[in-house]
Amino acid sequence: MNFFRKHFVTVALALVALAAIALVLPRFFSNEKTNNYIQEVEITPQEIEFSRDGDLSLFKNDSLIKTIEVEFARNDMERSLGLMYRSQMGELQGMWFIFPEEAPRSFYMKNTEIPLDIIYLNKDKKVVSIAKNARPYDETSLPSEAPAMYVLEINGGLADKWGIEKGDKVEVTQVK
Repeated sequence: MNFFRKHFVTVALALVALAAIALVLPRFFSNEKTNNYIQEVEITPQEIEFSRDGDLSLFKNDSLIKTIEVEFARNDMERSLGLMYRSQMGELQGMWFIFPEEAPRSFYMKNTEIPLDIIYLNKDKKVVSIAKNARPYDETSLPSEAPAMYVLEINGGLADKWGIEKGDKVEVTQVK
């Protein structure tokens, strides 16, 4: 029994030493360019184009207010990028953020070049609050007034222009 334990410890130490050498050795034989493990990618507005994923209709008391084209933000990466780095968006376009559950939400305008109205909606797709005319590049937190499962971003000023208020509802249809 002692014989196996002694050899097991020796073999385990040898494997740990080999793993350490395998991690350190490449650094000695690489130049500075290949030694960088994280590559930063710069995004420019020309690289991000609007992608129509669906149509969104806004309703007040079952009366249609407006129908717009929306781009979906369904996962963490899409939601964190949102409308950042875009220099423009059409009046009848918006970004539709989809979260897995209803919860308090908060958005901000980091790296966002255009003013936005940020409309928070609950799980029933009913407007619970609106952050109007959010200022470009402003990192001030803009929280929802109630738990939200969806968020609609449209050009700043359109919520007032179209008369969107708390309690209004939306319907979304996917086109892709």
